[in-house]
This record gives sequence, C-alpha cells and structure tokens, in this order.
Amino acid sequence: MPNAKDKIILKVQSEIARHDRPENRLNYQRFFKEKLKDPEGIRTAVLRSISNQCFKDVRDLPVDDILAICDRMLASQVRYMRFFAFEWALKLRSKYTRAHFRRFEGWLKRYVNNWGTCDHLCAGALGHLILQYPDLVGRTRAWAKSRNLWVRRGAAVSLIVPVRKGILLDEVFKTADRLLVDKEDLVRKGYGWMLKEAGNTFEKEVFAYVMQNKDRMPRTALRYAIEKMPPGRRRKAMATRQSSKGA
Repeated sequence: MPNAKDKIILKVQSEIARHDRPENRLNYQRFFKEKLKDPEGIRTAVLRSISNQCFKDVRDLPVDDILAICDRMLASQVRYMRFFAFEWALKLRSKYTRAHFRRFEGWLKRYVNNWGTCDHLCAGALGHLILQYPDLVGRTRAWAKSRNLWVRRGAAVSLIVPVRKGILLDEVFKTADRLLVDKEDLVRKGYGWMLKEAGNTFEKEVFAYVMQNKDRMPRTALRYAIEKMPPGRRRKAMATRQSSKGA
C-alpha cells in the first residue's frame, strides 16, 4: 500500500500525465546553451497550476514533512518534479527556520543543473531564507569559489531577494568582487542581475561600484548591471571602457 508521501507523488505524476498534451508543451532547449536531457516539457503556467492544486493536499502538514516530499521529488531527477519542489519550498517561507539552510544548500549543490533551476531556487526559497535570517549570508560566501558554476551563480542570485528589500548591499558588492572576472558567462550574468536589482533601490551606490570596476567587469555583467539606469549614466559607464578587457 502506498504511504502518504507516495500518494502525493503519484497524484502529481497523474496530473502531469493528464495535462501532457501537445498544446501544453514547450521546447525548453531554446532557452539554454547547455544540452538538456529532456528538452521537451510542459509550459510553466500549466506546471504552476498543477503545483498550486496539488499543494492543497499537503499544506496542512508540518513544514519538514512537506520538505521531505520535496526531497523525494528532487531525487527523481525529473524536471517537473524539481519545479514542484522549489515552488512548494517557496510557499513555506513563513515557516522557515535557520536549520533549513542546510537542506536548501544541499538542493543547490545536488539538483541544480541549469540557470533556470538555479534562479528558481536561489531567487526563491534560498533568497527568502536569507532575507529572514541575514546572518546566514556568511555561509554563502564560499559558494563564489565553488567549481560548480551554478553554485557560484547562486552566490549572487540568492542575494537578490534581500537587496530588493533594502538589506545586504555591502554583501552584494563583496560578492560581485569575488565573481568579477569569473570565466563563465552565466555567472557574470548572475552577478550583473544582482547589481541591477540592487540598483533599483541603491542606484547611486551601484553606479559608483560600476564606475570603479568597469574596466575589469566583463561586458555582459556591466550591461546587466546598468540596464535600468538613466541613459546618461549608462553612457558614462560604457564610455571609457578599455576595449581590450572584459570581452
């Protein structure tokens, strides 16, 4: 007989099968440079609808019981199961404790394998956990030195939620320093996005950081960082870049 956790997994699988029709499918490969194992998938809006419906069956369970179900879904290595796990974890944000950092960090290191899943987790559950417990940011600093490019990207993306709320700006700049000349384009885009989001609240400070570092910043990161700034500042940031750097 299936136990309660098995029944939830079976229901999710059943709902996926029920909605897996040609009109609900999307070729995700066009969004990614890296080769996906399963490029065909169900559209995000459809997945989110299924996620919301199935979550009703577990929302009254203790938080760690729900996260244990998420562990099971992630272990399946199926893309849509990963989507549900990260969605459900985010729905639990009002119930986080510091102890959940270890679980979420483990998810980042074991199950994230492209920029979409990195951003789903790090700008979702992980970011909200750090927002609630800002001192946990100290445990993310080593991520910038990881051999895993998604963990390095996560070092930046996990700060987006806190800096949107007006905290951890100093940590944003320190993280950008650590990743400044990273060899991976998707890591550069990640910290550029972090700076762009910081600039929505702290435009003056982010602009000063960009001007100080623009001759070393890769062009991709720089363009992301200044994307929402006034035209005059964007022109000034790009005006005197040394053409031999940051290609």
